Amino acid sequence: MDAVLHEEDAEAYVHGVCFKTGPPVRVGVELEWLVHDGCDPRSPVSADRLDLVLSALTAHEFVHGSAITREPGGQIELSAPPGVGLADCVARTAADLAILRRICADHGLALVGSGLDPLRSPPRVLDHPRYRAMEAHFDRAGPWGRVMMRSTASAQINLDAGLLVDGAAGYRRRWQLAHRLGPVLVAAFANSPIHRDSATGWRSTRQAVWDRTDPGRTRPPHHHSDPGVAWARYALDAPLLCIRRPECSDWTAPHGLTFRAWLRGVPGLPPPTRDDLDYHLTTLFPPVRPRGWLELRMIDAQPGDGWQVAAATTAALLDDPAAADAAYEATEPYCRGRALPDHAVWLRAARHGPADPQIGKAVRACLAAAETALGRSASTAALRRGLGGFIEQYAERGRCPADDQLDALRRGTSASPDRRKADRVRRTHLAQ
Repeated sequence: MDAVLHEEDAEAYVHGVCFKTGPPVRVGVELEWLVHDGCDPRSPVSADRLDLVLSALTAHEFVHGSAITREPGGQIELSAPPGVGLADCVARTAADLAILRRICADHGLALVGSGLDPLRSPPRVLDHPRYRAMEAHFDRAGPWGRVMMRSTASAQINLDAGLLVDGAAGYRRRWQLAHRLGPVLVAAFANSPIHRDSATGWRSTRQAVWDRTDPGRTRPPHHHSDPGVAWARYALDAPLLCIRRPECSDWTAPHGLTFRAWLRGVPGLPPPTRDDLDYHLTTLFPPVRPRGWLELRMIDAQPGDGWQVAAATTAALLDDPAAADAAYEATEPYCRGRALPDHAVWLRAARHGPADPQIGKAVRACLAAAETALGRSASTAALRRGLGGFIEQYAERGRCPADDQLDALRRGTSASPDRRKADRVRRTHLAQ
């Protein structure tokens, strides 16, 4: 049985376990996909149909050992083992993703790359106590939590934390740069402008929804010169999402109780253990989450194989020293001398994408630096070409994938008067 934790021990543990320093070598991706019926994308996809797909995937061994999980709204996530370098990561993931797509198609389902379901509001299909408690927790703050759990999808990029040194390869600089790049990545790859057949007023509605869901666990930590200290404070001061109770199905946590307050003692609750702290860390969802490595979680799911461009851009900007320096300089205008961008910059990126003049300039500079970096190795030549096409199609024109969705919506049929009235109400909520 785990020993009872003291507050200072918990801070030291979080600091140590979440930043495992070492040379930036590995690259990993975790790809979430919305799942639609292949013939009628508006039709609900039942839990039974998803179970059949997961059963088929369990019986079929992926070439590179990717893991498959199901999200609360029926989204499917493919988590590939990290590759040694970008090209290895992309090749491994693409091979296993091809198998996933084929098996879904065999069952009449399609994987949809969009940060937010543009057509439906799916029900929650997972009934685990964690998700019941999560939904109850988020419901106190409004509808955002349910939308986040059931209707959003991301392309998550995982990179090594970095070395215990100063400079571009150091974990302090990489942590800082990952946050400075956050608005660039939100804007460049924004792909969630529509919900239930209506434009929301945001290029990345997914980012806006996550931002509002529970700020103490979904917005970035405050800056500190040591990111381990910043993260430890953030983790302990975050409210509990749930408390595991193996003996019952009610994991609801007392409203507003933080892990730090639990450490200090709560009548009627046994003191937390290290295992409880490890579990609590899995319930924190900021745009950059340290888990020994850095998870960059701010990128919307991309159409088709657009995730490859997102992965290549992110890895190049953090792992190539010259590109990292260029990205730091390109993000300085909206950081305005601060170490990290303020909250308003993240919201501008989500609302306007690269059409925001200042953020758009940073997007173009950063993507150009990434393209140059990818040209330094023959193994990433194809990824460089893909990024070059993306720059030409989107960044240079102040556009992002969200604009393709909006163009298609404008070409479609008009909504009924009742739907338009409901959509005006929904847009008002999303715009606030």
